[in-house]
Amino acid sequence: MIFSRVLAPTLAFALLAGAALPAMAQQAAQPVAAPVAAAERAAPALVVTLVIDQFSANLFNQYRGQFTGGLKTLADQGMVSINGYQTHGVTVTCAGHSTVLTGMHPAHSGIPANDWIDTTTGEETYCLAAPQNTLAHGKNTDNGPVGPDQLKATTLGDWLKAVSPQSRVFGISGKDRGAINLAGHKADGAFWLTEGFGFTTYVEPGQSAEAKLAPVAAINARMIDRFTRQAPTWTYSHDACRRLEGQWVIGGQTFNSTVPPSNFSLDSSPILDELTLEGAAELLDNQQLGRRGVTDMLGVSLSATDRIGHGYGTQGPEMCEQMLRLDAALGVFLDKLSTIPGGAVVVLTADHGGSDFPERSSVEGYPAAGRVDRNLTPRVNDALKARFNLTANPLVSSAGGLIVVDGDRKSLAEPLRSQVVAAAVELLNAEPQVALAVSRDELLAEPLPASDNPENLSLRQRLRLSAVAERSPDIMRAYQPGLTGSGRVGATISSHGSPWDYDRRVPIIFWWPGAEGQERFLPMRTIDIAPTLAHLIGVKPTDAVDGRCMDLPQFATGRCEGQKP
Repeated sequence: MIFSRVLAPTLAFALLAGAALPAMAQQAAQPVAAPVAAAERAAPALVVTLVIDQFSANLFNQYRGQFTGGLKTLADQGMVSINGYQTHGVTVTCAGHSTVLTGMHPAHSGIPANDWIDTTTGEETYCLAAPQNTLAHGKNTDNGPVGPDQLKATTLGDWLKAVSPQSRVFGISGKDRGAINLAGHKADGAFWLTEGFGFTTYVEPGQSAEAKLAPVAAINARMIDRFTRQAPTWTYSHDACRRLEGQWVIGGQTFNSTVPPSNFSLDSSPILDELTLEGAAELLDNQQLGRRGVTDMLGVSLSATDRIGHGYGTQGPEMCEQMLRLDAALGVFLDKLSTIPGGAVVVLTADHGGSDFPERSSVEGYPAAGRVDRNLTPRVNDALKARFNLTANPLVSSAGGLIVVDGDRKSLAEPLRSQVVAAAVELLNAEPQVALAVSRDELLAEPLPASDNPENLSLRQRLRLSAVAERSPDIMRAYQPGLTGSGRVGATISSHGSPWDYDRRVPIIFWWPGAEGQERFLPMRTIDIAPTLAHLIGVKPTDAVDGRCMDLPQFATGRCEGQKP
C-alpha cells in the first residue's frame, strides 16, 4: 500500500496539536490507493538463472563499487535483495544449487552435501551419482557417471516442460553439480567443462553421446583448436589488484599470493567462467533460446569464484582479478540477452558464501579466525574406544558431521550405534571449538522449522533444514564461527560449509532489460526464487515447495497467489 508523502498544512498542524480532526481532514488522512498497474507483460521468452559459486553477499558488497560491467548492471538496475539467504546449515555446492530452482530446503531436495558415506556399504556416494549412465567424452573422469536421479525434488524446468513440452531447458557450468541441479530431470541438456575435452554431459542408457553433445560440438571444436595453438594463461588485467599481494605461512608452508599463482590451472582461474559464459552464449544462438514463441530456460553456474576461493582465499589479488574479470564477461553476456526479442528475465544468486583463509583473516581484524584442532576427533575417538571397548575408530568425518561406523565404514549394530552416538554428542559438545553437535535422528524427529525469517533461525534449526535420512551424517556438527579445517598450500587453504552467515548470506538479484533499480532489505531466500519465477512465466510447481512467491511489481503480472491485495 502506498501512502501520501505530504500532509496538508492544516492536517499536519492538527496532528501536531493533538486536535480532533475535522471530517475533511479525516478523509484526507485515509491511505491513497495504489496506482493502477501498467498493462500486464507477457511471460518472458527466456529465463536465465545465474549462480556464482561461493559468491557471498560480503564479496558482492565488497566489490560493488568497483563493478563496471554486468554485475554493475544487475546491481544498479535489478531488484536487489541485500539480505539473501541459503537458509540451511551445511552450506556446500550441491546442496546450495539444489535449493535454487526446486524451491526446496536440502531436507526436501534430498541433497544434504556434495557426497556422503552409505553406511550400509561403507562406500562414498556422490550427490549426483548415476552409475547406470556414462560420460559423453568417453572417460570415467570428474565425478564419474552422473545424472539428476539423486535429486528428489522437481525443478522449475520440469514444471515448465510439464505444460510446454516444446520449451527448451539447458544448464551449463564448470561443474556437473552446477549444471545438472539447474537443468533438472527433463532438461534438453546439462553441460560442464572437463579438462582436455571441453563441455561434456551424461548419457543415459539408449542415448547417443554424439547426439547429446550436438549443442556444444561447435564450441568444443573451437576450444580444442584454440588451446592446441596457445595454452591459456592468467596475468594481471587490473593493476589495482597488485596491492593485495602478500606472503603467508599456512600449515608450515609459504603461500605467495600473487597472479599468476604458482600452481596455475585453467579451472582455478577466471578463464573457467569466461569459457562457461561463451558456452552459454553458444546455446543461446544454436538453440534459438527465447526466439521460438515459447518460454525457454537456461541455467548458468559459474564455478571459478569457488575454485579460486578454496585455492587462494577471498581477499587477495586472485579474487580481485576474478571479480573484475567476471564482471566484464557478464557485461558481454547481458548485452546478448538484451537482444532477445521476447524479453529475458535474469536471476542471480549463489549456492553459498565463504570466507578467507584464517591466517590472513586473523591479522585483518578477526582474532577468532583459526583452524580446527587436528586432534579434536582423534581425542573423542580415543575416549569412545576406551568406553565401549572398540578396536576401530567409531567416528569418521562425513560432510557436515561424523558417521558412527565399524572398521569397514559400515554402521554399528543397535543398540551399540545409538549408545556411541549419544556418548559422542556429549563429548563433542564439551569441546570448546564445537558450537553444536546433535544426532541426525534426533533432528529428523523434529518438524521442519518455518524459515520465513532466516535471520532468526537457531543453529539447531539451520542444521535441521540440512538433515536428510540415510544421507546426512549420524552426528551433525558445527564449529565455532571463524574456524575452518586444515589447509594445505597447493590444495585447499580456505573453505565454507558452516551454518554461519558468512557462508549463508548470498545476493539475490532479479533483472530484465529496461528494469529500474530497487533494493529490498527484508530477507529473501534462495528457495523463494523458483516459485517467484514460476509466477512470472505462468506455471505452477508440480509438488508443494518450501519457498514462497515474491512480488516483482515492475513486471505488472499481478500479485503472487495468496498475497494480500
